[in-house]
Amino acid sequence: MTTTTPYDPHAFEPFAVTVDLAVLTVRGGALHVLLIRRGQEPYAGAWALPGGFVLPRESAETAALRELAEETGLPPQLVATLHPEQLRTYSEPDRDPRMRVVSVAFTALVPDMPEPAEEGGGDADRARWVPVEEASDLAFDHGRILADARRRVGAKLEYTCLATAFCPPEFTLGELQAVYETVWGTGLDRPNFRRKVLATPGFVEAVPGAARLTGGRGKPAALYRAGPATALHPPLLRPTEGPTP
Repeated sequence: MTTTTPYDPHAFEPFAVTVDLAVLTVRGGALHVLLIRRGQEPYAGAWALPGGFVLPRESAETAALRELAEETGLPPQLVATLHPEQLRTYSEPDRDPRMRVVSVAFTALVPDMPEPAEEGGGDADRARWVPVEEASDLAFDHGRILADARRRVGAKLEYTCLATAFCPPEFTLGELQAVYETVWGTGLDRPNFRRKVLATPGFVEAVPGAARLTGGRGKPAALYRAGPATALHPPLLRPTEGPTP
């Protein structure tokens, strides 16, 4: 008869699990990320993504929303409506100088986000929206997480109709194109973009008889509203050449 060796949890070195959140939005024609300034060591005074340790009796998703509300001061009722997407797990042994820490990262691209509280909570002493292009020298490996998050949300615009949420209720195709260019970080050919958008079923709907002057000497631009589709078939793919995030 075989015997089973009892499981000994002390035979394995303990480690902590944290969550980090890359929350992005479009503000003033630029892609922004929500950052907190760390008020404690390690990296005291450095900017970082919101996040923290997962408590023993909560899931990573619950911890992510809790930390976001605590560190940024965003209204809890707003945070509760967010549905951040799990990005990936970061588990390099030396990513945190305190101990072995594995982080589950989440990301979200969300329109109409308010200003965070001037004073952060938890181990954050401040929170603010920062243009992604200016978000450098972040604590831990958060620069890598942010780069991965930007690629993920860029891909999301290829396959979903999310971009229309960053436009007014009635918008021009130029305004929609500006959203794509902002998130993707590259310019797009206007006629080609217009052709692809109008050829995608349910993406946008024309507003009958409506037009808007957009500057210059051309005729007023036609107005559109978001269509009933939620996914793009075929997808609106990023250019294969030029700068990409």
